[in-house]
Amino acid sequence: MPTAARVEQLISMVESGAHAEAIAAFYTEDATMQENLDPPRAGRGVLVAHETKALQGVKQVLSRCMRPVFVDGDWAVIRWQFEFERLDGHWVRMDELAYQQWRGDLIATERFYYDPKQMRPQTAEPLKAAGNTE
Repeated sequence: MPTAARVEQLISMVESGAHAEAIAAFYTEDATMQENLDPPRAGRGVLVAHETKALQGVKQVLSRCMRPVFVDGDWAVIRWQFEFERLDGHWVRMDELAYQQWRGDLIATERFYYDPKQMRPQTAEPLKAAGNTE
C-alpha cells in the first residue's frame, strides 16, 4: 500500500517532466498499463520504451496533477492534465484519470481513462502555463 508521501513523489517526478524515469522508478517489473479499452501493455521495460517513443513525437509536455488525489489501501486515482506541443507547433490538452493498483510502494497495474478526441490540435499557443489552476 502506498503512503501519501510515495504518491507525492510520483506526482513530483511526472510534473518535473521525467515521465519515462517515473515508470522506471515507480512501477513493478511486471507492471501493466492500459489506455481506455485497449489491451494492456505489460512489463516495465515495455512501458518505459513506449513512453520514450511517445515523447519523441512531441516537442514538449507540461504535466500537472489536478487535485485531489485519492488513495484507498492499494488503490489510487490521480487526475492528470497534460499539454503537448506537437512537432507542428500546435498544442493539445489531455485530461485523464489514472486508476492505479499499487503493490507495496510500486504500481502494479494502471488504467487510463480519457477521451481520445482530446488529441486533436487545439491551439498554436500553450493552453495554460505550468502551475496555473483552472
